[in-house]
This record gives sequence, structure tokens and C-alpha cells, in this order.
Amino acid sequence: MTAPGTSPTPLLVLDVVGLTPQLLGHMPNLRAMAGSKAPLATVLPAVTCAAQSTFLTGTTPAEHGIVANGWYFRELGDVLLWRQHNGLVEGDKLWDAARRAHPGYTVANICWWYAMGADTDWTVTPRPVYYADGRKEPDCYTRPPELHDELTEKLGTFPLFHFWGPGADLVSSQWIIDATRQVLTTRNPDLALCYLPHLDYDLQRYGPDDPRSHRAAADLDRAVAPLLDDAAAAGRTVVALSEYGITRVDRPVDINRALRRAGLLEVHTQDGMEYLDPMASRAFAVADHQLAHVYVRRPEDLEATREALADLPGIAELLDDDGKKAHHLDHPRSGELVAVAEKDAWFTYYYWLDDDRAPDFAQLVEIHRKPGYDPVELFMDPQDPYVRVKAASAVARKKLGMRYRMAVVPLDPSPIRGSHGRLPASDDEGPLILCSTPDAFDGRVQATEVKSLLLQLAGLHRQSAPPARSQGDL
Repeated sequence: MTAPGTSPTPLLVLDVVGLTPQLLGHMPNLRAMAGSKAPLATVLPAVTCAAQSTFLTGTTPAEHGIVANGWYFRELGDVLLWRQHNGLVEGDKLWDAARRAHPGYTVANICWWYAMGADTDWTVTPRPVYYADGRKEPDCYTRPPELHDELTEKLGTFPLFHFWGPGADLVSSQWIIDATRQVLTTRNPDLALCYLPHLDYDLQRYGPDDPRSHRAAADLDRAVAPLLDDAAAAGRTVVALSEYGITRVDRPVDINRALRRAGLLEVHTQDGMEYLDPMASRAFAVADHQLAHVYVRRPEDLEATREALADLPGIAELLDDDGKKAHHLDHPRSGELVAVAEKDAWFTYYYWLDDDRAPDFAQLVEIHRKPGYDPVELFMDPQDPYVRVKAASAVARKKLGMRYRMAVVPLDPSPIRGSHGRLPASDDEGPLILCSTPDAFDGRVQATEVKSLLLQLAGLHRQSAPPARSQGDL
């Protein structure tokens, strides 16, 4: 317990996606804020959902269960990515530990993932309106519900189509920054979590060394400056960290096509389109950037699966049970095998062998229907001379309240120039942690140490240990 009459040190934790030492050179406001700076040793896979869950629980994917941004739910027979329920994250959360030390500790989560259902005081997370006629419109979920109308009236509707897709840009991060400022001003939480995705976009489109990526870093730095000023004026300690660094790639790896050609992956066909049949497949992969969970239905097919992938260019490692354990990825949600890409490669989700047989969602921004991550959603199809006409027509139908299909995403993965998910080869390519407090840490910080570090910065560390389990709990 904290001493009577004392309050925790207020914190603002910024998740600056993709921040690396190279990009920090283009961000003078973040550099000026940083009284402390250190490399941050991330987890495998180095992706948003897994890394954030480690920061907030202090445990690895083997313990908290978030083995990627999505996985095969064996009990449902379905691949699901970007779920939002916090109940999927196992373990003691940062705010649970803080409240043991200081009852009444308040938390605002502005767009960190797995926000819905979390025991936080104020929550904002992207959540479209799914109308009964099939339309999808931008919006967000908030808790308490009255926060929704307050933010929408002040800032406008959450800009979902700037948060992901061909139109993804600074607009979404600017809205999140402004929402965070509003919540800090009107609610004054003890802890505020703020997610800033802007660097994810151009770094995947163009690679980390492209001038457009450097410009994106400078633009985000300018946008976040007023929030940093607010925190300083309020005496709020600021921590900025990143989940991963994005490195240059130029080799897409069609892991599911290799499994299909080996006779291990099955599809079913409707209206001339092919759909992955995970329940019938002997083996298939859930691709997530530079890592792919390979699910093998029967133990006797493990060797055939290994053989099918053994000589596939672009695979650096194929982790078995021992390999998963060594990388703290040995959770029941993981695939029987886990493929890790070579540094300049990344995994597509594609499973069809003929583009004419691709499902219609393949050319849409459809993060919940695709059985794997698809960074090509950041582009409009350069091979389609009518792509912008199609987009304009879809927008016109949308404005008239009609159903529409924004079928503009290419089926060619070659434009992608940046990816992540592997462990970084060096600190220069890896994530960072910054803190406004001088000497907040000494040397490299492990992702599993972030939770305890934040408790320490808040002045709560010694009182925050979880209660010991009784014999009856075991």
C-alpha cells in the first residue's frame, strides 16, 4: 500500500510503433524528452499484440498466450486475427498490480490492443459500425459510453480508413493524440496508454531507409509535441517505447502455396472462389509478417510438413517443440511448427494457385476475413488502370448510404519493402525505450521488465507483487 495521503507519480506511456535509433534521429521532440534511452529487447514474434501483452503482464507469449496478432482457434476451426477481448490475455495486468499497491489507481487506454473488456477506467479503441445491410462505417468503442459522443463531438468520427488500408496516414495518430490530450485534461488518470501507429505505414510501404519514412517520423514527432508539453506541464512522467523495428524486405514467401503443392493444404470452392479449409487441411500456416504458425492436424504429418518447407527459399528457421520452448513460444495456441523468415523475407497468407480463383475478399481491406496478415492492403493495385475510378465509385455509394465494395488491393505482394516479426539482428534495427526521468534504467531493458519498470516509475513497485496462491488454487 502507498503511504496515506500520497499519490502515485502519473505516467504517460506512448507506444511509438516501429521506433528505432535511426528514426529517432528525425524526431527532435522525442529526443528532447528522453532523459533516459536504452535498447528494448522484444519478444518473438515481434508484433503488436504479442509485444504489448508482454509489456502489460511482464511475461512471455508462452505464459500470456498471445502468440501472434492472430492464430488458429482449434476449438472453432477458424483463423481469427485482431481479436479485441482482453480476456484472451492471460496473467496479472499492470493495472491489477498497481491497484494492489494503491487502491483506486486509475487507467486510460487509448488504442492499445485487447482493450475491450479490460478492467481500465477509460477505454478508446477502433470499432467500426457493422450495419445490418452489410455496410461498415468508421467509429470507435469507448468505455464509459458517454466518452464516445464527447470525443466525436470534439474531434470528429474516429478516422478508421486512415488507421489501416491504402489511406493509412498521420490522420489516425493525430486523432489518437488529441483523444489522449482530452482524456488527460478531463480525467487525469494515474496511467495513460497511448498507441501511435503512424510509422507502421510508410515503413512497410517503402522501407526504413526511404526519405518518405524519415518524413513520417518527423511528421509524427511534430504531432506528438503538444502531448509531450501537456505531460511536462502536469508533472507526468513520459515513457515512449516501441514493439519492434521494421527492416527492409524484398522477398515475399508463399508458405501456404508450398503446403498446398505438397498436398497438405485443402480448399473448398464456392462461386468459383477458393477458400482455405483449415478443418480439413493436414497442414496450413497462419502468416503474420515474418513469422508463421504452421498447424499440423495429425502427428504423423509433421515430417511431411517439414519436408514441404525444408527447401522453401526465405525460411530461416522452422521451430519444433524444443525451438518454441527456447523462444518462449510454447503455448497451446502456437502451431505445431513455427516458421521464421530470413531477414529480407516475409510470409504471405496466399493459398490459391490461380489469381482468378482468389476469394473476393483478397482485394479488399478485410483484416477479419483473411486467414493471415496482408500488408498489401496498404496499396491500391498499380496494375489496374481503373483502380481510382473504382475507389471513387465506392466512396460515392458509401456517401449515399448504399452498400459498396472497395476492391482496390493488389494480389501482387512485391511492392512491400518493410516488415518485422523476427528478433532484430542488432540494437540499431531494434526497438527503443525512452523515459523523461534521467537514469530511469541502466542498459538494455527486456520486454518482460517493462511492467515492473512502470510500477517503479509510478512509485508502486514494492507493494505490487501478486498474492501467493494457496494450495487450493494449484
